[in-house]
Amino acid sequence: MSITLSVIDASGAILAQNSGNETAFLVYKQTYKTGDVLRVKSTEPGSFVEVCLDHTMQPAMLFLKEGSFDMPVPFGDQKQICSPFAFEGSNHRLIARAVNPETLPKLRNLSLNPCDHYGNLTAFPHATATSQTRGEAAFAASNAIDGELANDDHGVWPYTSWGINQDPDAALTIHFGRPIVMHHIKIFIRADFPHDAWWESARISASDNWTQKVELTKTGQGQLIQLTPHQTDTLIIDQLIKADDPSPFPALTQIEVWGTEIPTSD
Repeated sequence: MSITLSVIDASGAILAQNSGNETAFLVYKQTYKTGDVLRVKSTEPGSFVEVCLDHTMQPAMLFLKEGSFDMPVPFGDQKQICSPFAFEGSNHRLIARAVNPETLPKLRNLSLNPCDHYGNLTAFPHATATSQTRGEAAFAASNAIDGELANDDHGVWPYTSWGINQDPDAALTIHFGRPIVMHHIKIFIRADFPHDAWWESARISASDNWTQKVELTKTGQGQLIQLTPHQTDTLIIDQLIKADDPSPFPALTQIEVWGTEIPTSD
């Protein structure tokens, strides 16, 4: 399988590109400009590719359903959810490598994607939500799967979170892009108390309409939810019941969906 990494400007022109068999790297020695896009392309749709698109980001294991993924270089409001050193300067290293699904850990966090963004429709996992506080990047759905666990404050990186805009009907969906088996979930609520409130309970749902109510408490620690192994291609968390607290601001810092891939038949 061949992998190609590209830097593309706002007009669609290729500024830099490099390809490799199974592994590709690209060193871009220019300053990023507004509208630049980082592209990962595989010759095999439906493949797993581990990518690291900036030295400040942890690697992301992506399922490229259509064989490619575009990540806009963040500027403006989007820059708030990145390290202040991310995508800065004039020396950038991008790397991607193909991964055989048979070599993946038996149990791993299937919802982790530090590269996710609002316009992503091709790389999974991907998070979407029905509500987002003031439409700001600091409270986007993708923050709930970015791997950042700091939760004793809120706002700019590393205190990213999904903010529900005080909407009691808010719902978060994680799209896996293929069927997986989830085994347990760990939820980190935002714990910037007393600014924040918290949820006493929530509902999680799978794509086959299976549901389970979960109890939550006021803590900044991860809250483990054990499941009977269940196959699904999405996970929804909704019916978020706020505790009786003066603060109107419950929020979710991170949700980890631990599970396994479904073995492919020969």
